[in-house]
Amino acid sequence: MSSGKGKSGKNTVRGKMYRLLLQMFIPIAGIFIIIFAMILTRNLMYASVSGNIVKASGFNQNFKIEIDEQMYQFVSGRSSKIPWDDVASARALAEDLLKNTSSSEGRMAMNNVLSLCEKLSTYMERIEKTVSYDDRMSQLETNIYGITKLIEDYMYSYLYYEAGQMAAIQRQLDFWLAFEIVFVILVMLIVTPIVLSRAVKISRSITDPIVAMNSRVEQIGGGDLSPQTPVETDDASLALLSTGIEDMASKLARQIELNREEQIKLRDIELKLIQAQINPHFLYNTLDAIVWLIEIGRNDQAEQMVTSLSSYFRSFLSDGKDIVTVAEEKQHIQSYLEIQQVRYQDIMEFEIDIDPEIETTKLPKMTLQPLVENAIYHGLKPKRGKGKIIVKGEKKDPDIILKVTDTGLGMEKEELEELKKRVLNEDTTSFGLTSSYKRLKILYGDDCTFDIESTQGEGTSISIRIPGKVKIDDETIL
Repeated sequence: MSSGKGKSGKNTVRGKMYRLLLQMFIPIAGIFIIIFAMILTRNLMYASVSGNIVKASGFNQNFKIEIDEQMYQFVSGRSSKIPWDDVASARALAEDLLKNTSSSEGRMAMNNVLSLCEKLSTYMERIEKTVSYDDRMSQLETNIYGITKLIEDYMYSYLYYEAGQMAAIQRQLDFWLAFEIVFVILVMLIVTPIVLSRAVKISRSITDPIVAMNSRVEQIGGGDLSPQTPVETDDASLALLSTGIEDMASKLARQIELNREEQIKLRDIELKLIQAQINPHFLYNTLDAIVWLIEIGRNDQAEQMVTSLSSYFRSFLSDGKDIVTVAEEKQHIQSYLEIQQVRYQDIMEFEIDIDPEIETTKLPKMTLQPLVENAIYHGLKPKRGKGKIIVKGEKKDPDIILKVTDTGLGMEKEELEELKKRVLNEDTTSFGLTSSYKRLKILYGDDCTFDIESTQGEGTSISIRIPGKVKIDDETIL
């Protein structure tokens, strides 16, 4: 009996120990399970969001440029290809992202992208069925350009929203990780220090790469685009994201360098243009003509010529500004033509017709003078008899048209094509025309056109089309 009692007592003690262990283990295990579930859930959310960001980062950054260019080529008849595949790729990407996106803002952005892709396809199909060039061009400018811009904007907005959600998840992760660390420390003081070291190791493997990437993004925002090694991490998404950040910094650095080189080139063009316009022969011949007018008693004409010369150089200098108004450019070429008319009164007359509505429009200075000078020396002078130069400016919504026409010698088709090639290739033998074309292209890009037409024996016409809605100011770097 006593043996039974001992056994019963032993079982009772053991039972209490088991119950005590269970009482300790169940709450600890429960808390561990809850913490683990919280962290696991947010890690899954984080992985999903970072995966979405990686996928969205694969969106073609030149989507608008390429779609607009291909559609322009199609509308202008230079190509028969419509970029259906590019639109389909954007739609497929948006559908894929929509399936894995939980944030309302991100889903709204992707729904908008899908809707815009449908509209874009509809407008592209409409353009394909449209016969009239003007109607095609109107649809291109009104519909296609705007929609491609919106698609890009929504894709970038999606990245912004997902990045914000990732940051929110990261904050939650930081909170739960901090809570876990405190709890684990308390438990590990009782259980074993090995668990603590393991927890710290796991937490650092998650937080350190993110902190490092956050620091790198801050450096890029501060202007540090120097090449750096991507963050080392076992997480494939984080590794890919870090590599993407470094690629982005590298591309930004290259683009900044290219822009700097372009500005240097443009300044060099402007300097050469100024040197070309301050022509000692032009000044000598003008002063010689003034002296001749005084000698023959035509003092009023001499006085007018001096006034025109003064006005010419005043507008030429334009207070050191690179950008002038159409009215200032008109005054500049009028002074220039008045001087030249005295010198070439037997062969030249001119007319300037600028719509007052566009006189406040701004453009690079000395845009029109090279065209007028070309008309005099290569159009009227080689032709026998009197000719005329017409400078016209008008608004054709939404664009502005500036046109210089002469009734001079004109050119054969082969000569005209050769001149166009020289201008497009920036040949210095046609420096005046090339400088005007180059500066306008850098300022307006493909929104600007520079067209030369000529007929042998009838004359030459040079037309410039610039977008009327583009606003530039005196601070624009040229």
